[in-house]
Amino acid sequence: QVQLVESGGGLVQAGGSLRLSCAASGSILSFNAMAWYRQAPGKQREWVARIIRTGITYYADSVKGRFTISRDNAKNTVYLQMNSLNPEDTAVYYCQCTSGRLEYWGQGTQVTVSS
Repeated sequence: QVQLVESGGGLVQAGGSLRLSCAASGSILSFNAMAWYRQAPGKQREWVARIIRTGITYYADSVKGRFTISRDNAKNTVYLQMNSLNPEDTAVYYCQCTSGRLEYWGQGTQVTVSS
């Protein structure tokens, strides 16, 4: 059983930055991929960014150029650096990993961007 624990959320003004962290209970290199998703009030959960085992990264169009996903293999932690935040980025952000056919989710961390 993999446990994922997110941290780093909070309240920030528009134009500001936050860095989210996701600490995994196992080696992140054993996972096929790790990703960030978000869910805004009244909306469906949407994919934000992904980093696969080889280190290649992918981004949703809505965050491309503003968000950066990275990892620290020694710390078994994945990060999401979020810059130029705007109120539309307000959501609960979730960390997710896939291992074979299994997927695991963290409990989420709230990000609120004020205008």
